[in-house]
Amino acid sequence: LSAFAAADAPQPAPLKVTPEATEFFEKNVRPVLAENCFGCHGPKQQFSGLRLDSRALLLKGGERGPAIVPGNPAKSALVQAISYTGKIKMPPAGKLPEKAIQALTAWVKMGAPWPGDEAQAGPKSMAERVAEARANHWAFQPVRQPDIPKVKNQAWVQTPLDSFVLAKLEAKKLKPNPKADRHTLVRRAYFDLTGLPPTPAEVAAFVADRSPHAFDKVIERLLASPQYGERWARYWLDVARYADSKGYVFTAERRFPYSYTFRDYVVNALNTDLPYDQFILQQLAAEQLDLGGDKRPLAAMGFLTLGRRFLNNKHDIIDDRMDVTLRGLQGLTVTCARCHEHKYDPIPMEDYYSLYGVFDSSVEPDELPLIGESSDKKATEEYRRAIEKQERAVATAKEKRLTSILSSLRRKAAPYLLNAQELRGKPDAQIINVARTKALRRVALTRWRNFLDASAKANHPVMAAWHAYAALPAEQYAAKAPAVLAELQRRANDGGLNPLVAKALSEQPPASLKEVAERYQALFAQAETAWQAVVGGESAPAALDDANLEAVRQVLYGADAPLNVTGKERDRLFNGADRRALEVLVRKLDTIKVSHPGAPMRAMVLVDREKPVEPVIFKRGNPNRRGEQVPRRLLWVLSDGERQPFKQGSGRLELAQAIASKDNPLTARVMVNRIWMHHFD
Repeated sequence: LSAFAAADAPQPAPLKVTPEATEFFEKNVRPVLAENCFGCHGPKQQFSGLRLDSRALLLKGGERGPAIVPGNPAKSALVQAISYTGKIKMPPAGKLPEKAIQALTAWVKMGAPWPGDEAQAGPKSMAERVAEARANHWAFQPVRQPDIPKVKNQAWVQTPLDSFVLAKLEAKKLKPNPKADRHTLVRRAYFDLTGLPPTPAEVAAFVADRSPHAFDKVIERLLASPQYGERWARYWLDVARYADSKGYVFTAERRFPYSYTFRDYVVNALNTDLPYDQFILQQLAAEQLDLGGDKRPLAAMGFLTLGRRFLNNKHDIIDDRMDVTLRGLQGLTVTCARCHEHKYDPIPMEDYYSLYGVFDSSVEPDELPLIGESSDKKATEEYRRAIEKQERAVATAKEKRLTSILSSLRRKAAPYLLNAQELRGKPDAQIINVARTKALRRVALTRWRNFLDASAKANHPVMAAWHAYAALPAEQYAAKAPAVLAELQRRANDGGLNPLVAKALSEQPPASLKEVAERYQALFAQAETAWQAVVGGESAPAALDDANLEAVRQVLYGADAPLNVTGKERDRLFNGADRRALEVLVRKLDTIKVSHPGAPMRAMVLVDREKPVEPVIFKRGNPNRRGEQVPRRLLWVLSDGERQPFKQGSGRLELAQAIASKDNPLTARVMVNRIWMHHFD
């Protein structure tokens, strides 16, 4: 957000560039910047979002704020960097010659004049851009009834719209084309509204009907025909990027099982004259509307869910759902602001991530809602049996795989102990990187980190030795380890340390924390082996007979154990290899849903998370570089007065209501333009 804040900071007044300043700049400043800075901070690439090839861009700065403060070298990040007096030292390969440093310092002190830079006063702030768009850009002005222009040829005018067309023609001293003959006119109407030609009999009937409302009757009949919805639904399906498949998803089932329900919804909405505001509300938040007993409108939410799955990259899926909503309904390319402030529209990154939070707080439920049954009862029963059989096969395979994973994790705890210790007190985001680079399972690593935090506070008898050794500085390990060992032996004698742990660490003192982790791993493996040896009997025991070994086992199996994984966390234990091993069974299940004639109709909905996500800005669009928190709320340029955060769950219904509002100037304009485009292309 620092770049955003910098853009909103007050800008200095325009600077007059004198001939002397021009000569100094061209001789002493531009060559230094071009040779040493533009390669990393110029037109081709901008590390940290910083460009240095104009005064305006220097004033705007990058992720760390403005690069210069004109007239004040001491407060200018550029001068600090080249002088090697700040945290950042540039160029990184070595300090500039003293003459170059003095020249740049003097240039900043004189106000940083840049000859030929038209934006001497710096870029407009985002607040200025938003205010200017709201005040002057035609698309953001309220929709008003225009005055109907006066024309000379009043006889040609049949509707108010004709006056606007004719006024433009008359202004250019042009005349309208001759009227189409009745044969041509009726064919145009049929192709436009249904995509089908009229029959010879229908053409003849219209040509013979000389009543003043003959054409009106044709139009009304075509609008009422089922073919009208089928013809015009395809245009909205294009906007909604409708497809029957998910795109490339490795070896998983690529077809959506219930995509057709959205297609049929759009056709039906057009054929039943569903009001456009309801059309919008249902597509964005149907599950939050009072639908009564008819749940078929839930299918409208395929508008959001039928996009590509981007190899299950959550961030790209959310970006796609934002794009179809804002570009489809508002004509705004908001997703340009994923990595930087929008270069053309008044949309800051803050706006992008406010809406990102809305869609990140919305998820697809495990069980999609029913909206209709197959009329073939026999096929329905066969479908039910096939699904149940395959679901059992999937559940059995998943449980078997999960049991194997957990058993392996209990026997191989050393890398988790070591890395979890390193992650204590650090942001959760770092767990992702460590898990990826060390080939560890993120859920297990997170839970081990949390367990170490809790056990340290509770003076855990099994983990006390771990915490004692982990507290030693690595460089002083050998010197201080004997004292730790003596203290642990004393605590073991007093009952404050599990005897098995004391024995494992005292018979041959560990030479490093890695060895301590390996001793614990051996103990955990011993407890796991003992437990598996007795648990397979007819009645599983409540605990091992050896109380000390049972205490070690509880670290693996207790209520708060790091590997006592329950609920949805169990599925998150699976890595890519595990999922691929299950994909054959899961794909067969999905194939039944897609192709079985007895499959019921379901709606591909979203629902709100129990706890909405509080979004943050991702610096340069990178989710691992988390910036400042932003509220879930409407776009700045569409908000009147002080913006309020969304308060109802994810905020998706509030977003839908704001888009569907009669006070939103973009909504009607965008839809009217879409309709006109297809009628008059």
